[in-house]
Amino acid sequence: MKQMNIKRAALALGVFATLLTGCSKGINDFGNINNNPNATTVPITSALLTNVLANAGGNVWGSGINTTAGLYCQYMSETQYTDISRYATPTLNWDGIYAGDLYDLQNIINVNTDPATKAAAAQFGSNNNQIAIARILKAYNYMMLTDAYGDIPYFEALKGNGTIAYDKQELIYPDLIKELKAAVAQFDGGLTVQGDVMYSGNTTRWKKFANSLIATIALRMSKANATLGKAEFAAAIAAGVIDNNADNAGIAYPGGNYRNPIYNYYVITQRFDFAVSKTITDNLTDKNDPRINTFGSNAKGFPYGLTRSDALAWQTANPTFAFLYAFTATPQTGTMFLMTAGQMYLARAEAARLGWTTEVAAVMYEAGITAEMNRWGITNSAAIATYLAQPNVALTGTTSDNQKIAEQRWLSYFPDGNQGWAEWRRTGFPVLAAVPGSTSPVPRRIPYGPNEPLYNPTNYATAAAGYNSNSQNAKVWWDK
Repeated sequence: MKQMNIKRAALALGVFATLLTGCSKGINDFGNINNNPNATTVPITSALLTNVLANAGGNVWGSGINTTAGLYCQYMSETQYTDISRYATPTLNWDGIYAGDLYDLQNIINVNTDPATKAAAAQFGSNNNQIAIARILKAYNYMMLTDAYGDIPYFEALKGNGTIAYDKQELIYPDLIKELKAAVAQFDGGLTVQGDVMYSGNTTRWKKFANSLIATIALRMSKANATLGKAEFAAAIAAGVIDNNADNAGIAYPGGNYRNPIYNYYVITQRFDFAVSKTITDNLTDKNDPRINTFGSNAKGFPYGLTRSDALAWQTANPTFAFLYAFTATPQTGTMFLMTAGQMYLARAEAARLGWTTEVAAVMYEAGITAEMNRWGITNSAAIATYLAQPNVALTGTTSDNQKIAEQRWLSYFPDGNQGWAEWRRTGFPVLAAVPGSTSPVPRRIPYGPNEPLYNPTNYATAAAGYNSNSQNAKVWWDK
């Protein structure tokens, strides 16, 4: 496959919302990407889509925001540089998201909308289908951003309007649902979208993913706007969410220049700063959970939140601790999942428990655990049944079910720190171990990065004031 490079004209200033036409990405041997030499002045939308999806897998694990979130919800422990685990204030800018994936997705929409370019873009799939997929992925990225930071530039972002105000999360969340619904309705029977390395242009599966995002957003509002959350969750389930592992939203890497990010981290870059947390392995051990043999290279988790000297001493005494995904056995073609059937069934279990649906919580719960076991390669039905029957796993119709469902949802998102941290903040489960020798609480949000007061000072100051001077301990809107 011929390599293509599309030049990005410029980065934006301030919140990186001033986006110019073009993109700087190199795509090679990943998906079905066509290069039309007769349309060199128009962005090749199939290439833009491929690159966004390739990055999406890295955003599940490997980005600064995600790895920080994965540490906060104790999926991982730092093995030597332990500042984040001990809650030093992070300095994470969102530039790469606004000026990267969101930029490219908006470009796909613009090129497929503009009368001067839409005909050329249509060679890569019907205009409507390309726009619908881009809108879904924009909503996914914005959900991750607002869950991490809280109020963010949203309504006026990506329009070239320069430095703009931050929008309230309580306004962003309903608009994400609106956008996802509109995207689902926009799909048509036209030409299949090219460059789609997740669903190969299968519109039925894209609709299920969009509806699953709506359900996730709706349930996340359970303590902030239960009325809207209940209505939108039920509507999403009725419309059809991911309900089997064949429809999971995942990026399967081809290898070569595009490798699984966990493989890339451990095997290619030879970095070993992150291990499976003892919090995870203890939770799995207490439940006799067979996933302990697939979450990491073994069952020996690394203690969370040690000082640097204590971490180095511990690993010297315990050199065979667990790395993520049994890293030496992780293929460079391994899949990274954005959303799965098991996660959705477990969400449905919680919704049923809340009285939001007429579904049976225990049925949804067992279906969710079974689907997750299957996804991790555990298919023995007798072993799964034995696991489900344990007193600390089985639902009993009492208040303890809330913790059981929450902990299974936390396990189902491993190693996606964005989702795991969000669910921990909302539910308080599992009960996380305290950081040794520290009185600092687990952070509740990512502070705005240092670029914001430099390039968008007035709007930054207003937004930061709403979070106790940009504190990492302030809560986002849905975190009640």
